[in-house]
Amino acid sequence: MPSELKWARQDKTCPEHVLTMEDWGKDEIHGLLNKAQEFANQPSKLPNQRLYAANLFFEPSTRTKISFEAAERNLGLDLLHFEADTSSVKKGETLYDTVKTLESIGADVVVIRHAKERYFDELRHHINIPIINGGDGCGHHPTQSFLDLLTIKQEFGIFHGINVVIAGDIFHSRVARSNLEVLERLGANVYVSGPKEWMSKELLHRYVPMDKAVELADVMMMLRIQHERHAVKMVAGPDKYHEIYGLSEEKAQRMKPDSIIMHPAPINRNVEIADALVECSRSRIFKQMKNGVFVRMAVLSHVLEKQQGGLLT
Repeated sequence: MPSELKWARQDKTCPEHVLTMEDWGKDEIHGLLNKAQEFANQPSKLPNQRLYAANLFFEPSTRTKISFEAAERNLGLDLLHFEADTSSVKKGETLYDTVKTLESIGADVVVIRHAKERYFDELRHHINIPIINGGDGCGHHPTQSFLDLLTIKQEFGIFHGINVVIAGDIFHSRVARSNLEVLERLGANVYVSGPKEWMSKELLHRYVPMDKAVELADVMMMLRIQHERHAVKMVAGPDKYHEIYGLSEEKAQRMKPDSIIMHPAPINRNVEIADALVECSRSRIFKQMKNGVFVRMAVLSHVLEKQQGGLLT
């Protein structure tokens, strides 16, 4: 079960690892977004230097895993292929020993997705190469947050005063956890919607019902129901959930003219969002995916530049 949301100090600077959004100061966040936008405008590679990346995904992934691979190849990195199901993990090897093995073999950076919340606490002070968190249980997903921020910044140019509604399975979402704190720190007004039993008590003062949320939001960020993390399955069926908590075509008609729809995906069509809205004119869902490559290029180049002592700048 995720721990209570802790608000970050604003004087932190960007780390050598990329584990949570709370570790990043506002200036460093904007610097990273600017770097990502540079890659979006003119993709480029790191200097001709042989560097290796390893992606350790212990949970299923499409967008995060493939976009990291695309980002790594765009930067000219060589990939050390790892598959959990065919690795020594099946023989009882610990996560620490797996990462330490890859470091010893020659990996320069590792990307890890793991079901254990804050898995990185046992690694961060003992691994000598950058760790990028590709998602930890119900905890954090910093690169998803960065690509969401980039998408919002491209749309509105600012964060201050923007109304963002995060709607759906808030309690089990690492996307919500990462975005709530950083969006507010950057000046956005952040609200939540969805089943109240799927959000912590400290977030209830942000709650707005969907009928009000659609009229309030500049950014409507929909979340899927994370069935795999629920101890008890939802009682209401998909149709009932869509009617009460989902973004239907009727509700979308009441959104502001310039408001946008976002979703980290995978999408449960006609559950949290109507099928017709996934690729409608106000949807930025596939733009988020495209931005994921540029953001992950920026994150990778950032940590490798720090690791190599600035030689890659």
